[in-house]
Amino acid sequence: MADTKEIRLKIKRTDHTGGESYWEEFNIPFRKNMNVISALMEIQRNPININGEKVRSVAWEYNCLEEVCGACSMRINGKVRQACSTLVDRLEQPIQLEPMETFPVEKDLVVNRDRMFAALKKIKGWIPIDGTYAMGAGPLISSDDQQEAYKYSTCMTCGCCLEACPNVNSGSPFIGPQALGQTKYFNMHPTGSQQKSSRLEVIIGEEGIANCGNSQNCVQVCPKEIPLTTAIAELNKDANRYAMWSWLKK
Repeated sequence: MADTKEIRLKIKRTDHTGGESYWEEFNIPFRKNMNVISALMEIQRNPININGEKVRSVAWEYNCLEEVCGACSMRINGKVRQACSTLVDRLEQPIQLEPMETFPVEKDLVVNRDRMFAALKKIKGWIPIDGTYAMGAGPLISSDDQQEAYKYSTCMTCGCCLEACPNVNSGSPFIGPQALGQTKYFNMHPTGSQQKSSRLEVIIGEEGIANCGNSQNCVQVCPKEIPLTTAIAELNKDANRYAMWSWLKK
């Protein structure tokens, strides 16, 4: 690849929400250490396809360029990943770019990830506070718990885990592995655990953990290597205890 003067991108495009998709190819000059975002920027500067036609520049999302924001998730050569951290010289040509399939496509590589934020609302993905005034020192958390919680705190709502999960689709109510991981995260916090029961109600419901088929795809594609399967296993125990206790209290 180092001797290649030019690279080819094959991009799955859609002009508007609900529109028909089509493929379009572009040749762009190769630069050492070029990532997929850089390649897309080349097309943005000079949107000429392989037929020599000037076309609309490709739409995609990006922000931090440091694999922190999660905005640039897409399918690259069939695998969901972050475009900012994927180097083109490690990819087979033509480099095939597609939007994630789990989410509604808005335009080209841009998708609507509202379902992820809706899931966070359902599981109350926040730490409750009493007001806007200072409440003094917060609860103490052990070093071990801090280290464990940090792994889950790195979630950037990129959507890779939902894209890889065979149980998440437009016809499924499943909230998905991202929301399950965040449920574990907020339940670990001494203040966040005040809403643990509310979260477990969602987890044992029709949108919850029973939909997980244990394919473990989520943990394999997570760019932050969040231990999602560990979270799901522990949530399963908590959910069973909660369901049993709720039944006994009736």
